Amino acid sequence: MNKYLLEIGTEELPYKFVNTGLSQLKTAFEKLLKENNIEFSDIKSYSTPRRLTLIIEGFEEKQPDTVKTVKGPILNIAYDENGNLSKAGQGFAKKNGVDESALYKEDNYIWAKVEQKGKSIKDILQENVEKIVLKMQGPYFMRWADLDVKFQRPIRWVVSLLNNDELKIKIADVESTRYSRGHRFKSDKVEIKNPDSYLETLFQNNVVADSKRRKEIIIESAKKKAQEVNADVYMEEGLLEEVTNICEWPVPVICNFDEKYLKIPEKVTVTVMAVHQRYFPMYKDGKLLNSFITITNYIGNNFDNIKAGNERVVVARLDDAIFFFNEDTKKPFENYVEELKGITFQKGMGSMYDKTLRIEELSKMLAEKTNKPANTIERTAHLCKADLVTSLVFEFTELQGFIGSDYAFNSGEKPQVVQGIKEHYYPLGADTELAESIEGQLVGIADKIDTITAVFAEGKKPTGSTDPLGVRRATLGIIKTIIQKGLNIDIEELIEKSIDLMPVEIKDKKALFEEIKNFFEQRLNIYYTEKYRHDVVDACISNCGVLKNLKGFAERIEFLSQKVSCDSFNSINEAANRIIRITKAFKTNQLPNESLFNNAAEKQLWECTKTINTDNLNYSELFEKLEKAIPAIDEFFEKVLVMDKDEKVKENRLTLLYSIKLKFDKIADFSKLVI
Repeated sequence: MNKYLLEIGTEELPYKFVNTGLSQLKTAFEKLLKENNIEFSDIKSYSTPRRLTLIIEGFEEKQPDTVKTVKGPILNIAYDENGNLSKAGQGFAKKNGVDESALYKEDNYIWAKVEQKGKSIKDILQENVEKIVLKMQGPYFMRWADLDVKFQRPIRWVVSLLNNDELKIKIADVESTRYSRGHRFKSDKVEIKNPDSYLETLFQNNVVADSKRRKEIIIESAKKKAQEVNADVYMEEGLLEEVTNICEWPVPVICNFDEKYLKIPEKVTVTVMAVHQRYFPMYKDGKLLNSFITITNYIGNNFDNIKAGNERVVVARLDDAIFFFNEDTKKPFENYVEELKGITFQKGMGSMYDKTLRIEELSKMLAEKTNKPANTIERTAHLCKADLVTSLVFEFTELQGFIGSDYAFNSGEKPQVVQGIKEHYYPLGADTELAESIEGQLVGIADKIDTITAVFAEGKKPTGSTDPLGVRRATLGIIKTIIQKGLNIDIEELIEKSIDLMPVEIKDKKALFEEIKNFFEQRLNIYYTEKYRHDVVDACISNCGVLKNLKGFAERIEFLSQKVSCDSFNSINEAANRIIRITKAFKTNQLPNESLFNNAAEKQLWECTKTINTDNLNYSELFEKLEKAIPAIDEFFEKVLVMDKDEKVKENRLTLLYSIKLKFDKIADFSKLVI
């Protein structure tokens, strides 16, 4: 089985680029092989901070030979008046490398069958490897030496092997060899005999080139190390990924710090260790210890200097944290609210204090509408941004909300307020947890809608490349919180209230409302089409005021998704669409006039319609009632001419049909379904 190994050796790559760069490289080679009709069985990818590697397996040595049919000039141009090939015809034959006798006529043109010999895999790779590598993209690409090319970091060596032999290529000014490099402290020159020996050869030189294996080693060795002191190690996935991509030979070391630093909020201590220093905190019986594990990229047995250096660094950071904590807690937490006047929220949109007042007003409205405890909700809204002016949050900005929660606890605030302050920022990411407390849910919704409205009011709505103040995430956060927590919140009413509270003059409030409303509907559509059929989502969004009842929308889409797969659905869908088509341009808030009925089918349909009380039926019951109405609908269309010559009769019949259409609309806009 043929195998090709490409290793691009560099100076240390940023950890965030390692995975994305490797993915780009693999995708580009897959595309190259497919475009050149080269079948292959697999492309394996490996990486360390100093190398990106691919091993392509199971390919043929050359492209298959092909014969293609080429169309030439029209006959009256290809031949002269004597029937001989003209210069145009001769040029066509020469261009395609065929004998003139091999040309043939068809459909008033001349044609040629051109045999193309397949290119060797060697030629294809030698022609394209450098192009692929130098077309890779990422942030902060750099130039080095006097070269006119860019890459994430300077390229220092290249290994290119086709089976057991070198396949010479050149990237930038670096010519390929069969020599890689081991660990910085072990070997500068490591001979790779063939692709099969690559991983083992590097391992013998203290490089774990397989990042998945390296990650497993980190997990296993760190846990084993923690067990030496009867502790558990905290390994958040993002931190684990980062540490995996900054070392080649992972070795865990336990370090310690003074217990006094455990007096500051746990979240601060963990953030210093995990986020700022890339350490793994340790716990015992659920309690944070004054110890941590650092993963070294080290060969040897003497870890004293490493241990001392890491302990010195973390203590310096924790000293800062404990100083800021002590300074912040010298006064009541509530006193910081007034200081928010000195922080600008957004140009033209007032200070963070002004935003806090708007959050309070919106939270109060939400508490009233949902019949939830107003006192704790309003208190949470009042304090939710106070920690932004504390020294600790100024130093550790990623801890806003968490610090406020701890300071609120120290100031004796109610547990609901303490939890709500922390949770009002939730969800922190696309797939992270939602607020559990009603205080966190409602204050979070108020905070997010204020941000969204402010951004749109300033004309800075998100584009393909920008998302001011995380408006997309904020919108999705509101949607997910309302739906997953079963809140009865009218988003349209919320948007209108938020617009009214904006501190700037808005010339066209209706246009702004529609813009924000449409944005919510777009995000709702995108969110739900990840799980449900696109047409079902469209149908449930398009029927009527979806943002007024998101909880109902979630129930409708779940219900309709199950129903569309049933055999019996076609009949109700057809009945709905017959009504929709004929009432497309018609709208009324009137009921039909029974005195204008002159056909039994009209009366029968109206009696059937009146029995369907949408206010008292769940979606399953409503659907069942509509199914029972199908015979009356069919008979109406069979025996009644809707577009009667008498304008009053026609209007009355359209009103009748529109009345039952509104019943269907309670479930969905059936015209959007593709059945």
